[in-house]
Amino acid sequence: MATEYERKRLENIRRNDEMMAALNVRAKASSLLSAATASKRSRDDIISKSYKKKPKPETPVVVRQSLRTRGLNPDSGGLPNGFSDYRTHTTLSSSSKQSPRLLAPLPFDSAYEGDASYTHLVDTLLGIAAASSSKGNLVKGEIGSVKDEKESSSSTVRTRTRSSSRVSKDSVKKEEPDDDSFFSDCVKDENESSSMVRTRSSSRASKVSVKKEEPNDDSFFSDCVKDEFGFPVKSEKIEFDHDLLSLEPRNVARVVPGRIFSVEFLPCENVKMIAAGDKLGNVGFWNLDGESEEDGDGIYLFTPHSAPVSSIVFQQNSLSRVITSCYNGLIRLMDVEKSVFDLVYSTDEPIYSLSQRPNDEQSLYFGEDHGMFNIWDLRAGKSVFHWELHEHRINSVDFNPQNPHIMATSSSDGTACLWDLRSMGSQKPKTLTTLNHSRAVHSAYFSPSGLSLATTSLDDNIGILSGINFENTSMIYHNNNTSRWISKFKGVWGWDDSHIYVGNLSRKIDVINPKLKRTVMELQNPLMKAIPCRIHCHPRNVGTLAGATGGGQVYVWTAKL
Repeated sequence: MATEYERKRLENIRRNDEMMAALNVRAKASSLLSAATASKRSRDDIISKSYKKKPKPETPVVVRQSLRTRGLNPDSGGLPNGFSDYRTHTTLSSSSKQSPRLLAPLPFDSAYEGDASYTHLVDTLLGIAAASSSKGNLVKGEIGSVKDEKESSSSTVRTRTRSSSRVSKDSVKKEEPDDDSFFSDCVKDENESSSMVRTRSSSRASKVSVKKEEPNDDSFFSDCVKDEFGFPVKSEKIEFDHDLLSLEPRNVARVVPGRIFSVEFLPCENVKMIAAGDKLGNVGFWNLDGESEEDGDGIYLFTPHSAPVSSIVFQQNSLSRVITSCYNGLIRLMDVEKSVFDLVYSTDEPIYSLSQRPNDEQSLYFGEDHGMFNIWDLRAGKSVFHWELHEHRINSVDFNPQNPHIMATSSSDGTACLWDLRSMGSQKPKTLTTLNHSRAVHSAYFSPSGLSLATTSLDDNIGILSGINFENTSMIYHNNNTSRWISKFKGVWGWDDSHIYVGNLSRKIDVINPKLKRTVMELQNPLMKAIPCRIHCHPRNVGTLAGATGGGQVYVWTAKL
């Protein structure tokens, strides 16, 4: 028997069927379905008519086969013997595969890329060199002074005491290396000519009162200071107001087209000239005082290299000779008298740093490859010593201005080391002092007095080594993390031991006081529209410094008169 719920369900079904029959929904649904099927068939017919199969080509398709499968001999000799996809660490030989143009002297006419003639540059440099030689001056470059050779020799001999001269002679005998090597000759030559050469500090001794007090310890460094001067040297302070520094529109120019890796002032008081080397191998000279009709804008562009120019060094006794090194392993000597870039040294490995020791213009000291250090004798044309001083590349080489036997190197292995050249023999040398950073160290430079060392590292620190034995270490925070498009910061000393100048990511130049351990001033100007990544202070003109950028621009700050 059906329940009440079942009876209601059946009644609802009957009522719905009657309603659907009255609306004729099923007939309309079937008509729509038939119309849709007919339109689909018509579209398929149109598509089949428009896309017909193309006839097969009459000529058959040729299947390519190699010479080996066809039984023929190869049309080439294959790869040369000893071919490798990896870079080899071998010294460049006479049978090198580099371009013959790179491994030969390069005339000025072939290397010059500027618009105006370079004859005015040649005349300027030759005039400076001739004036220095006619006066009998001994130009010591960035850390030296100009003195008449005979006058300096006689005056220095008279002022030295007997005790200091005895100490100097005794110390030379004690510090001579065991072998009769290159360094023993250098030590002898320097002691014989030390009376003819005065450093910046000694040349200003008349203006600075120096108290004769010998240090308490009889350490190596104190002995070195006594040997050179007869009394401990104190850093002299130059009274200078940074508020007087200004940047004029005429002192802004693009010297080279690429990112600047190295920038140097010509160490001459009467001429403001800058040399800059960029990433593309260009070396540009900018004479700030030479803008005229015949001189043009005062910029002269040469291309002596095909890779980044790592260092620029003016010859100490002849400013008409400029030495440049680059990442493709070449060192060239720009000889203005001959109007040629002579090839001095070549290797397969990149050269990251180069320097010359004070009073030793016949030797080159440079870092190449991964931590290798080389001393090259220009007269003999050969390597005197070759050591592995660091685990990674050497980014800078510098010498103590008061004791040139002491050398400082910085490396990407995170260390900055001090070395004594007199104790470096054929075996692996030992460091005198090592300053450790947590990341790569890109520079290590001595202060003008030689009593301090400043390092610049990617760990955002400026390191300071000071003290008689360089035993005091301090770190000053500074943001040194530049991008890949900007050269790494390298902090440099000013004209005394009071300040360090380093680039700022906010398009400024930071002035750091090592005693206060902080930035005391920022040099900024609306004209400086790029980050000054490399800084150099004019060695002869106090208050003149240059900031070089990643776009090839150079900004020269000068003191207001």
